Amino acid sequence: MLLRRFYHDGLAQASYMIGCQKTGEALVVDPHREVEEYVAAAAAEGVRITQVSETHIHADFLSGGRELAARTGARLLLSDEGGEEWRYHFAVEDGATLLRGGDSFMVGNVRVDVVHTPGHTPEHLTFVITDTPSSSHPLGAITGDFLFVGDVGRPDLLERAADQEGTMRASAAQLFHSILHFAATYPDHLQLWPGHGSGSACGKALGAVPQTTLGYEKISNWAFQTTNEEQFITTVLKGQPDPPRYFATMKRLNRAGPRLLGAATALTRCAPSDLATVLATNALVLDLRPADVAAHRFIPGTLNLPFNQSFVGWAGWLAEYDRDIYLLTDGDGAQTQNAARELRMIGLDRVRGWFGPDAFEAWGGNGRAFDAIPQVEATELDEWLRKGEASVVDVRAPGEWHAGHISGARHAPLGRLSEALPAMAKGQPLAMQCQGGARSAIAASLAHLHGFKNVVNLHGGYGAWERAGLPVVQDPSSSTV
Repeated sequence: MLLRRFYHDGLAQASYMIGCQKTGEALVVDPHREVEEYVAAAAAEGVRITQVSETHIHADFLSGGRELAARTGARLLLSDEGGEEWRYHFAVEDGATLLRGGDSFMVGNVRVDVVHTPGHTPEHLTFVITDTPSSSHPLGAITGDFLFVGDVGRPDLLERAADQEGTMRASAAQLFHSILHFAATYPDHLQLWPGHGSGSACGKALGAVPQTTLGYEKISNWAFQTTNEEQFITTVLKGQPDPPRYFATMKRLNRAGPRLLGAATALTRCAPSDLATVLATNALVLDLRPADVAAHRFIPGTLNLPFNQSFVGWAGWLAEYDRDIYLLTDGDGAQTQNAARELRMIGLDRVRGWFGPDAFEAWGGNGRAFDAIPQVEATELDEWLRKGEASVVDVRAPGEWHAGHISGARHAPLGRLSEALPAMAKGQPLAMQCQGGARSAIAASLAHLHGFKNVVNLHGGYGAWERAGLPVVQDPSSSTV
């Protein structure tokens, strides 16, 4: 038996290839949209992808299942659980094989048993893997968003991201019973191969270890420590992070059927003189440079979204699916090609082209002004606040805010900042602040894009404020947006 794990750092998302080396067949579960990675891996391992499946209708990335099946001619296997509301709309059109709990199928000599594990979503499946030439006992399970290392899939997304009002408690109860049944059915040695790791918004306390065992989770995972259903429901729903805005779009597109991309094409480089024209339209121009570089000198009307591990997550929060997107870099085309690929992971397909370093030269050469975002030190900001000469916007997550914040600060998490900005005054300096200065740099750029010109960024963020020994509030105020 062959097992390959693929991991996307920006999405904290894992997909798996299960293969039979004797027959040369392979199954891919939960593929992302850049399917060439799986095709290349199969070729390297000397197997062919004959089956493609997924554990559930994903909310955090656009599935590549349909794309990979079309690319390889593999059979597509999809869940038929969860009721009509949560069935795949494209299953019949694509000739997919529908799976229900209790089904099984073979990948060469490897048996895959289908277990219905509702709770995170109604249609969720877990795939239990048995390497039949070695043993009749199961080896491991691909658990998707059912069981993680140290946590379980959140049951509130249908209500909070897909507008299914009144479903989170019922989903939590389903999850409780799925866990009890799974724990009672399978041996402690069963390896668990989860769909996400630390950093994913599909849970609240996911571990960074890539895999675990059922037995270890029984003694270490909080979800196995209670047999009281009501206590479980209360605990699993408490403290779940705000689901990113793009989750609702992913649910809808993954159920309807993601658009097929086909062969990838190179992103077009735009003439530097075209940037002013592009900015005059409704297009979004993303400046990919590091925040400290962009803050020193940037082109008005662009949004600084540094191309790093957090890029795709913040793009899902801040970009809109009905707008054209252009990329701006001080590097070569490789960075923009990679950035466009990351955006495709969450269905932001309207990337029309990119601008290089010559766009900055052309902008300045035509006499157009650049803008900048000044950095303010904690002690200076404290003095401004004492004199009533500035206001502070804390763009951290709610948990960080509740743990302590600057007195008088307004709480507007970065992902929701666009909704809060219209109510803010544009007169005195607006100081953006997060924990270390990275998120607030994006927030300052976003505020500029919304017409705020007198914006500064707290250098070092809340951490610098604490290190300076300046006063903080431990009890959250009513200023939360």
